[in-house]
Amino acid sequence: MKYTGLHFVSRELEKLKQQGLIRKFKTIAAINGPRVKITDDRSLMTGRRLLPAKDKWYLSFCTNDYLGLAQHPALRRAAIAAIKKFGVGSGASRLMAGTFTPHEELEQSLARFKQTEDALVFTSGYAANLGVITTLVNKNDFIFCDELNHASLVDACRLTGAKLYIYHHRDVTHLEEGLKRFKENKFAVCHRPSKIFIVTDSIFSMDGDPAPLREIVTLAQKYQAITIIDEAHGTGILGNRGLGLAEHLGVEKQIDVITGTFSKALGGIGGFVTGSKKLISYLRSKSRPFIFTTALPPASCAAGLKALEIIQTQPVLRKKLWANTDYIKNKLMESGFDRRGSETPIIPIMIGDEKKTLKIADYLWQKGFFVPAIRPPTVPYGQSRLRISVTAMHQRTHLDALLKCLKQIHLDR
Repeated sequence: MKYTGLHFVSRELEKLKQQGLIRKFKTIAAINGPRVKITDDRSLMTGRRLLPAKDKWYLSFCTNDYLGLAQHPALRRAAIAAIKKFGVGSGASRLMAGTFTPHEELEQSLARFKQTEDALVFTSGYAANLGVITTLVNKNDFIFCDELNHASLVDACRLTGAKLYIYHHRDVTHLEEGLKRFKENKFAVCHRPSKIFIVTDSIFSMDGDPAPLREIVTLAQKYQAITIIDEAHGTGILGNRGLGLAEHLGVEKQIDVITGTFSKALGGIGGFVTGSKKLISYLRSKSRPFIFTTALPPASCAAGLKALEIIQTQPVLRKKLWANTDYIKNKLMESGFDRRGSETPIIPIMIGDEKKTLKIADYLWQKGFFVPAIRPPTVPYGQSRLRISVTAMHQRTHLDALLKCLKQIHLDR
């Protein structure tokens, strides 16, 4: 028998199965607004006859396409026009032959939109966070990181080799305790770090709660720390102009580095960083995740450009999104659901047990609702939940139908 070093995989898969942590795809065959057509992966047994799985339409509450721009006709037209002109791929990295006019136009538009001097586009939000943090931070530095930051921020911080202080979620008192200890040189480090950073999401992706950015920038000034804020879930939906949580709280000018993504409210793909011209020039010349990967396709940049235009010229989409969000949050609160204090279109419904969460999600699935069960390692053990994402595409009838089904589950618990 041929030896394989991967024999341990079977054991690990069995453990995941016992814990209810096996992941499977739900493949979307078609999409129409908030509805998605999915092939159920479970064939139906009737007597002795095995019936093939069938496509079925579900009402989706799991997309991050908050404004519906991924399906917007204007973005489709912009992408198609770019494909006709440039083709479907970039063919090279940005510093070789992979920079096209849509890349530069998008970066210029981003900088204007975010009211910064310059911007740089990456292939994804994950790559942006990895590229920014691993370039700016080295092993002689110190990072203060929120415990519930997105995996891309956590992974980037770890890869730097810097000393990490994980502060309690949104707990500025705990953050300042760490900053004070650092200032008094009470951490066991063999050298005095040259730079200190505070790294946080603006909106946390699983709880939907905002970071205390006003307090964070105040502490950053007090302790001379560099702030890196990921506006992935804030861009496009928060602030008078849709700049994000920093604009909403009036601190956008006090943050050193802002990252984000086109894959949420902007409806496309790709990540970005905005800041000073010197910062962007440095990242362009030093960031490995930027330098050593094929550039984002021009069509994606063209779609991103159109998304930025729509966000700035059609605020009605944000108004519809927040009207839907406020409506369902109030109804869930009236029904006694634990929604973790969410203040955004990301609304968790806390269940706790992993298997029970899966069972409830499956019940909703059978009723025609696509609501994901969020389990470890995405969230800590014992904190599994349903994650509802509200969009501007949902109608009041959609929200009422989901609420009715959730209320029935709640009464049966």
